[in-house]
Formats: sequence, C-alpha cells, structure tokens
Amino acid sequence: MAGSLGAITRSLSLAATFNPYKTHNHYHHLHSFPSSLFNPSSKSTSVSTMAQTIINNSPEIKEPVPKIQKLNDQNGISDHQIPLFKVKKLSQNAVLPSRGSSLAAGYDLSSAIETKVPARGKALVATDLSIAVPEGTYARIAPRSGLAWKHSIDVGAGVVDADYRGPVGVILFNHSDVDFEVKVGDRIAQLIVEKIVTPEVVEVDDLDATVRGAGGFGSTGV
Repeated sequence: MAGSLGAITRSLSLAATFNPYKTHNHYHHLHSFPSSLFNPSSKSTSVSTMAQTIINNSPEIKEPVPKIQKLNDQNGISDHQIPLFKVKKLSQNAVLPSRGSSLAAGYDLSSAIETKVPARGKALVATDLSIAVPEGTYARIAPRSGLAWKHSIDVGAGVVDADYRGPVGVILFNHSDVDFEVKVGDRIAQLIVEKIVTPEVVEVDDLDATVRGAGGFGSTGV
C-alpha cells in the first residue's frame, strides 16, 4: 500500500494542474471522486490527501483465476476425457465393483449367490453384473490376496473381453482340504482394467535373433 501511495502521489504531482473533466480520456475513472478534490481553487487539499482519497475510493481489483489445462505427452493441449467403466446390475443381489483405496489397482467383485467351493475343487460364482470396459482395454479377474493367503482360494480363466456383454462369473479354485463357503455380498475376486495392444499377425520366415534364443523352461536359471 505504501508503494501504491507513493506512485499515486508522484503521478498527481504532475497532473495537479490539469482539469480531469477536460481530459476525459485520461481521467474518466476519477469521475467517481468528489469534484472538489480536483478544484484548483481549493487550498485545503494536498497531493498526499488526493492520493489517499483515490486509494480509499478505488474499487478492489480481482485478478481472474487462470484456467489450467492438462498437457499431453507432446506438451500440447489435451482434450482427453476420463474413461468410463460401465456396469449393469442384473439382480438385486448384485454389488457394484469398488476399490478398497484411492490407489488400489483392482475393483472388488462380490458374490450374488450363496455357494460352496469344495475342498480341492472349483466352483463358478455369479456376480450378476455385466460390464463394458473403456475402448483399448480388457478386464482381468485376479485373486484377492486375503483369500489366497488365508483360505488357499485362487481364480482361473480371468479374461473378460471388451466386447463381452454377458454376466460376469468368477471361477474359484479351492486348494485347501476344507470346503469354502461363499455368502451373498462376499468379496471373492478383484477386477483390473488393463490396456491391451492387438497388432496384426504377420507370418514370417525368420525372427530377429536374441541372446536368449529358443531357451525356455528354466534356461535362464531357477
């Protein structure tokens, strides 16, 4: 404020001899102040008083908040929108997929039925959900770490293609010696949306050579 007062004081010292009502282009913003403030015949108004009056009566200037646009990898403006993971409930027992934390990779899938996974056996557990993942992705159904560690429950055949619109089922394998009970609403697996690349298949006579070559099944060490 002290700097503003000094600047205004210096400006008014130079402009004190001018009539603001005659120089409208330069002083039209001063019309809101008392006319006596700029009356040359007034001996009671000092330059510093004029400056302080201007500061007190000046409208508050608010700078606009800049709009922040997201940049893409090429430092250009991106109009990319957040993709949608569309889910349809097929029954009242269906539970929408949800993540356990803000940084969780997978969406928990819940059972829509009561069933039993026999010891050393398997079972198909219905979720009563159908899904549509974003373009360029597929859904992978993976085990939940808690079930795998505590109950030896694993998941099989976990690929859901982007164009599949049927009900999502989860194949559970029970590697323990006791039956595993599943209740409605139990979280039985997790669904991870992953990007996918589908290049064109081209038949060739030779492949590029590598250091590893054709070695497999433990050829790089156990």
